Amino acid sequence: MHPIVFLPLFIAVLIALSACTATKGSILILENPDGKGFTMTFKDWTSQNKCELSLDKGDELEVQTIREGGVIGLSIMGKKGSEPYVGSDLKSGRFTVTVSERDEYVIQITGKNASGKVRIKR
Repeated sequence: MHPIVFLPLFIAVLIALSACTATKGSILILENPDGKGFTMTFKDWTSQNKCELSLDKGDELEVQTIREGGVIGLSIMGKKGSEPYVGSDLKSGRFTVTVSERDEYVIQITGKNASGKVRIKR
């Protein structure tokens, strides 16, 4: 067979493989039994993950972070477009975030060789 026949297939496979990013390390997400929060524990983790919470106007989220290594990012975004919190290099600590409207909120965590824990509760 002629090598030109394999060229389109080779290019397609190359594009598919370059578009994939492998998850590195591990993450464990545990939802609180009351449905009002969750805990994400990770070790040498490089990727992103998300959880969702339904919140009312004025609800407060308590965020606790324990960073043992790497870089941890966190964003809290409402599906209607609000962004109550965006942080790209969290340190260990505790803070609160108040939401301004009733919405379904997407809490996304990103990590680059991240080890530690993020706990969020209403």
